Amino acid sequence: MRIIPAIDIIDGKCVRLTQGDYAQKKIYNENPLEVARSFEAAGLTHLHLVDLDGAKRGQVVNWQVIESITTNTSLNVDFGGGIKTFEEIDRLINLGVKQVNLGSIAVKQPDKITEWLEHFGGEKIILSADVKNEMISINGWQQDSSINIVTFLRDYIQRGIEHVTCTDISTDGMLSGPNVELYKKLLLSFPQLHVIASGGVSVIEDLHELRAIGVDGAIVGKAIYEGKISLEQLAKM
Repeated sequence: MRIIPAIDIIDGKCVRLTQGDYAQKKIYNENPLEVARSFEAAGLTHLHLVDLDGAKRGQVVNWQVIESITTNTSLNVDFGGGIKTFEEIDRLINLGVKQVNLGSIAVKQPDKITEWLEHFGGEKIILSADVKNEMISINGWQQDSSINIVTFLRDYIQRGIEHVTCTDISTDGMLSGPNVELYKKLLLSFPQLHVIASGGVSVIEDLHELRAIGVDGAIVGKAIYEGKISLEQLAKM
């Protein structure tokens, strides 16, 4: 299982939200590159980078931060937040981003995603599925949809998707433990999918539990910043 520390950016700074609420923002570091380098120095190899300004605005905003991290670290960066165009994906990949996360646009314009999958390949694109009570949420979690996660994934597997990051909004930033039952359900329904679990990881035991059920990766955010899990513990995994 890949351990994927997260950096969320607002105004070029490293922040965390609670349950996706922009009003519940906490700044952890003014310099995201410094944070990324600390992950790299600890021996971690992956990074989940999110442009929260971009998610809100519907276009990538923090280009400078993205470039500074891809240029100055060897981390395998997957990036999300406001991606809406072919040109943005192309630019991100040229900057050294390994994979892009597509969320709201995947709900609204599935045919575009199919085109991009055909052009960039399934390895480059992660379907970003943010859920509340197993229903998809969009636009930086500010809007609920009427689409069930299982129906959503079934459609996208037919379109060629191979990777999905599933975030349970109710657990995100709460340090209350991940929704293991949700991930079990997805793995049982779609054994061919590379499922990345996101939201709620609070102690190292949560990661052992996720690894035991067979997820491909686990994203860790607030638990790192609040000192609940050390980088040394993560590196050992």
